Amino acid sequence: NTVMAARMTDAHRRFLQVLMSNGITEGSEARKLHQHCCETDKVYYAHDKLDDFISTINSHLQPLFMQIRKGVSEDDGRAHYAVVNLAETEVTKMASDYTETELELFRKTMDLIILSENGFASSTDILNLADQLKTKKMKKKEAEQVLKVFVEDKWLSEKNGEYTLHTRCIIEMEQYILSNYQDVARKCNICHSLTIQSQVCESCGIGMHLPCVRKYFRGQTEPRCPKCNEFWSCDTP
Repeated sequence: NTVMAARMTDAHRRFLQVLMSNGITEGSEARKLHQHCCETDKVYYAHDKLDDFISTINSHLQPLFMQIRKGVSEDDGRAHYAVVNLAETEVTKMASDYTETELELFRKTMDLIILSENGFASSTDILNLADQLKTKKMKKKEAEQVLKVFVEDKWLSEKNGEYTLHTRCIIEMEQYILSNYQDVARKCNICHSLTIQSQVCESCGIGMHLPCVRKYFRGQTEPRCPKCNEFWSCDTP
């Protein structure tokens, strides 16, 4: 395998360091960073070789149970990259940064989001959980502050008082979510990434991200499910 044989250059190391310190990096930023790292290290740069560049880094990260993963924003369908620790579960991944009580609030928030119909949970519903925590009851003011931190740390996204999982969280916790929410978690039928906010086919139950729905049905006079070919009854965005 040529990828496995490729050596890790300073350009690769620099790229990895920035990705790790960012937490998550948008696709266009990753492409700029790729160019910058190659030019700084005076190694060959090809604008269409970012995936190969990342594969080389991943081959060296493999023994460390780490990986750079690509995911899509559920909002606009843009690619994002994050460094994932494959040896950790959701709990240990966040345990070093948050208290047991904060983690419990996060898990309960995650439940609300994933089990909801639209992939969102209202701040009211989340704050109502604060005084029902088993570890330690939390005052609403305190819980509001913790939610703010989860948004700043890119585990949650907030829009008009509604919370959903941030792209970073979806990339890093995909395996955890798929195994812990087997009955409801699904992958997008188009891009095969985990989808939290999705449209679902009423006939066969497949799900698609809204940006993927938009792209897939563009130019089609009558939207039909890509799997069962039944009429797509959701309002296409």
